[in-house]
Amino acid sequence: QVQLVESGGGLVQAGGSLRLSCAASGRTFSSYGMGWFRQAPGKERELVAAINRSGGNTYYARSVKGRFTISRRNAKNTVYLQMNSLKPEDTAVYYCAGDIQGYSEYAGEYDYWGQGTQVTVSS
Repeated sequence: QVQLVESGGGLVQAGGSLRLSCAASGRTFSSYGMGWFRQAPGKERELVAAINRSGGNTYYARSVKGRFTISRRNAKNTVYLQMNSLKPEDTAVYYCAGDIQGYSEYAGEYDYWGQGTQVTVSS
């Protein structure tokens, strides 16, 4: 069983930055890919960024490309999401998730989920 715990959310002004962290425990961290998703009120959960087991391959949603960076430190069992140039439309609950098959664009293919952390960007 894998437990994922997000941290680092909060309130920030537009143009500001936040770094989210997701600490994993349980199954060997380097054995699964990781993704960051977000869900705003009234909207579907969407993939923000994903990273493969080794950290050598990443994927970004078009809306965050160039502003957000996903990374992982397998020795620390942690995945990060550096968010720069934040916009009000980035406001959402952010979730980290683990995919034992690799990493996917689709939420349904992820096996493990954190509880989420709120990010609010004020204009």
